[in-house]
Amino acid sequence: MADPGHVAVGTWSGGRFMHFGEAIDDDRLVALLRPGDGIDTVLTADAYGAGEADALLGRALAGVPRADYCLVGAVGHDFYEGERDGSKGFPRFTDPHLRGPDAYAAYLRMATERSLERIGADAFDLLLLHNPDRTGYTSEAVWAGMAALRDAGLTRLLGLAPGPANGFTLDVIDCLERFGALIDWAMVILNPLEPWPGELVLPAAERYGVDVITRVVDYGGLFWDDVLPGHVFARHDHRAFRPEGWVAAGRERLERMRPIAERHGLTTLQLACQWNLAHDRVRCTVPTLIEEPDAEKPI
Repeated sequence: MADPGHVAVGTWSGGRFMHFGEAIDDDRLVALLRPGDGIDTVLTADAYGAGEADALLGRALAGVPRADYCLVGAVGHDFYEGERDGSKGFPRFTDPHLRGPDAYAAYLRMATERSLERIGADAFDLLLLHNPDRTGYTSEAVWAGMAALRDAGLTRLLGLAPGPANGFTLDVIDCLERFGALIDWAMVILNPLEPWPGELVLPAAERYGVDVITRVVDYGGLFWDDVLPGHVFARHDHRAFRPEGWVAAGRERLERMRPIAERHGLTTLQLACQWNLAHDRVRCTVPTLIEEPDAEKPI
């Protein structure tokens, strides 16, 4: 079993489960997710497609020796008993309308076992607490439940993956202060055009020996170099909810970085990945693979 590598791919790619760009077909996404060619870390979350992403990843991993890849999972949104609330998604399993602290551990075990069953794996290398609410960050019952999963052999490492919209900086730092002895990894948003607030978490990660995965390395696709001013995003593509003018402003800054990338023989996305990995504690970057509508080049 392996630790996360420098570059990884997530099941939110390919337009299927998180509605980024064009939705590609099953066979093509399976091929993209299949470990190999230097990208041997794969990430999924049980809530993506209410389990469909897990199952598709299982197809991608079929026949690949278990020692040849790092499997990262995430649990935390209850699509088993909770009801979806529009764009907000499914409630966290810690929602008091669903259960109390005495049932947290049982839920985490159930969700983890079912995710592994869909994937066709016996254990995760790393399991993340997905988009926790305040209870998830602070509850001893939650983290005792997470620790029990590791003790049961369902995962080798533990971590957390905060969502983008809940002011995660102080929450993550607080969580590391409370439970840093249990936490091996954290996943945060970070890229050269979006250094805040992800960079603010890194000193705490250093202090508690927590390694960091960075996502949204591509800044909503700009570093792929095919999102231009005037780009029309699909109705359900949540990049459409970014502030007006973000593409034009980002492109202007990107053009100032381009000579640096060219000087080192890098694409702009490779430059963004290298910038992330230059930070202390950042060990892994996860660009989103996006094929834009009518783009000249496919992912």
